Amino acid sequence: MARTREFDTDAAVTAAMEAFRRSGFAGTSMRDLVEATGLGSGSLYAAFGSKEGLYLAALDLYRQQYAVPMIDLLRSGGHDPAQLVREVFVAAVDAIAHDGDRRACLIVAGAMERAGDDTRVAMRLRSTTQSLELALFDVIAEGQARGFFPNELSAAALAGFLVTSLQGLRVMGAIDPDRSALMRSAEVALRCLSS
Repeated sequence: MARTREFDTDAAVTAAMEAFRRSGFAGTSMRDLVEATGLGSGSLYAAFGSKEGLYLAALDLYRQQYAVPMIDLLRSGGHDPAQLVREVFVAAVDAIAHDGDRRACLIVAGAMERAGDDTRVAMRLRSTTQSLELALFDVIAEGQARGFFPNELSAAALAGFLVTSLQGLRVMGAIDPDRSALMRSAEVALRCLSS
């Protein structure tokens, strides 16, 4: 008879996600994960198969906690398209500025550390950024059709640029999370929708 799992998987993945955000994949040992989750290594291996499996679960959770709310906001409608895009940038800047621990964005960190060596990581990161880009594309295309945004550049090009800008804000925020400086950069990025 198989033993039932006797711990909260979501809590374990959340603790592991924070450990990976603090120290990266290579810098987080199984011992660190045992300490962070409060679980034995045998329980972690039984639930996730490996450190890599736990990292993939952490990437999935990160997407749910950080990317999906942005995508949902963009898909919510009912606002002026320019305001929706601005709200996404302000939310991103606020999250960066209020992160006193300067924890890494798992999307950026995963791209730098793991995407080149692990196709499963690369696929998850690509899926996350493409979903955000598609949501931005839809808002921009609608905004262009309604006359909110100029048509000089394609909605696809603008959406790609804005995703790149959002990720750049996360990188710069890890260096210096000064909200005013980040907002100045965000305003420059947002200006591409009004020129």
